[in-house]
Amino acid sequence: MKNILFIKTSSLGDVIHHMPALTEARARLPEARFSWVVEEAYAPLVRLHPAADEVIPVAARRWRGALHRPSTWMQMAAFRRALRGRTFDGIIDTQGLLKSALIGRYAQGRRRGYDRKSIKEPAAAWFYDIKHPIEWNQHAIARNRALTAEALGYAAEGPPDFGLDRERLRPATGERYGVLLHATARADKEWPEANWRMLSVILGQKGIDLAVPYGNEAERERAMRIAQATPRARVPDRAPIDEVARLIAGASFVVGVDTGLMHLAAALGVPLVAIFQGSEPRLTGPMGAGAIKVLGAKGAPPQVAEVVETIAELPDGGR
Repeated sequence: MKNILFIKTSSLGDVIHHMPALTEARARLPEARFSWVVEEAYAPLVRLHPAADEVIPVAARRWRGALHRPSTWMQMAAFRRALRGRTFDGIIDTQGLLKSALIGRYAQGRRRGYDRKSIKEPAAAWFYDIKHPIEWNQHAIARNRALTAEALGYAAEGPPDFGLDRERLRPATGERYGVLLHATARADKEWPEANWRMLSVILGQKGIDLAVPYGNEAERERAMRIAQATPRARVPDRAPIDEVARLIAGASFVVGVDTGLMHLAAALGVPLVAIFQGSEPRLTGPMGAGAIKVLGAKGAPPQVAEVVETIAELPDGGR
């Protein structure tokens, strides 16, 4: 039986973009055992994927901000020791960064990744035993699938399957609501807060309940201001990523900027209106089995009226 280690640590969107590669690998190699090294915050989401036999959390982000603490160095050493004691038939780094390539060096086995012409950080390619030329100018999901397929000896085919079961994750309450994903790590991807507030007012007037989640304190404050625009909006408590996945799975629709949670909504098949203004959707746009409407482009965000009209075009008019 093949024992395969995937390395795709972060960010959330990148992790989600690797899920179809894992689904396809399981379908092609049903007897294989798949392990996945991923940032600890995203480990609960990866555990929802039925093909992930083992999830290995790494706390690189947390360690990076606490290098002055002896406990951090002890945890880093323990992580290295745990991987050094493992042998895999294949180690596939679909991240393509120095940090992910270095993680791959801890484990034993033939290491595979992108070649220097198709990798994000060319120096990382030095750490691979086998380097694969993968077309750069294609969607991130396709790149993940292509590298995984070449490494494991098959051809990637068919539409992407993220392996996430919306019906299994959907809350049993039967509540109908939309989710507004206003937060993103890059300021140039943000849609103006005034637009979110106006959108909340209009949707509230249409009798649509809304959930406005957040991930940090600054986002919580903005979420509260957006929710205050209508009595039909609420701000859920901050929750682990698997609980956020359940919140999104239960939604009638999602409106979101280019952020990991927006890609999660697409992966779950939730009707989605994706707002772009700081990035181009051609290479990182949302993909999934549900209804997806992409508005805007780099430097050209959509207006509120356009978003409202597009929500009405979703199945059941967003209700």
